[in-house]
Amino acid sequence: MNPEAQSHPVVQKLQTLSPGAVDEAQIFRGELTLWIPAARLRLVAEVLRDDPEFSFKYLSDLTALDHYPLEPRFETVYHLNSIEHNSRLRLKVRLPGDDPRVDSLVPVWPGATAFEREVFDLFGIQFAGHPYLVRILLPDDWAGHPLRKDYPTEGYR
Repeated sequence: MNPEAQSHPVVQKLQTLSPGAVDEAQIFRGELTLWIPAARLRLVAEVLRDDPEFSFKYLSDLTALDHYPLEPRFETVYHLNSIEHNSRLRLKVRLPGDDPRVDSLVPVWPGATAFEREVFDLFGIQFAGHPYLVRILLPDDWAGHPLRKDYPTEGYR
């Protein structure tokens, strides 16, 4: 963790509330990115939403990355906005390739519903506790997850 990121108020608050809540932090072009352990994602999200010092009440985007063949293979990426403080924050969670699973953030930000369904559909990442985790873009009988790097370019035959 670089010193500038380590001294950021968001990192300081999260480390105080829950030691080990931030695996890594980076500031690039003025934007803070935090790597969060999967087990602490929900707690971190609730703190960032509810703490008046930050007020990240808006989840603007959720996507994923596939680093195949490296492990951990996947990262989920959450883009948060605080309209009140005019600030942005990016959260990333590293997930293994054999069982990519992370807690759903629908209870924290209800707008995560469609984002999580899309990531599930295209990457196969499971969101534990999601109220309706089914495909959203592809037909129900579609084989595989097409944004995985090991997905055949011609599709499964």
